[in-house]
Order: sequence, then structure tokens, then C-alpha cells
Amino acid sequence: MNYPIPHSSQEIVALRQKPIDEELVAAAIAGVIKIVRAQGQSLEELTAQVLADDSLLDIQQRRWLSQVVAQAWENLS
Repeated sequence: MNYPIPHSSQEIVALRQKPIDEELVAAAIAGVIKIVRAQGQSLEELTAQVLADDSLLDIQQRRWLSQVVAQAWENLS
């Protein structure tokens, strides 16, 4: 992977300066999982945040993303 896993929210925000590709998205997801775990949150709490209504993704996209996050959570255990 060309991108290290972010260790802080600031490092995740800094990823915005990089060109978007699959590796960047994977690094961002892994970083979010790492940060959420460090804060003592559960997969269920993270999934609820992903599924929360927003103007960026529609419900189908949020469901798909929540499945990707859940798979990544299990793989990073």
C-alpha cells in the first residue's frame, strides 16, 4: 500500500490532498477504524455513524459502505 494507515483525524483530513484511488480509500477506512477503536467505540457505533443520513451519500451507498467498513473491521482484528 502506498499510503500509511492514518493515526489521527488530522492525518485523515490530510489525505484530501492526495489523488483518490482504491489505496487511499482503504487507508482512510483503516485509519477511521483504528481511531474509533482507540476511542473505545464499537463496530455497531461506527456502523450507525456511517448509516446516518447525510447529503453526500444516498442510503444505498451508505449501506454498501457500512458493509465495507464491517469487513475491514473484521480483517483488521
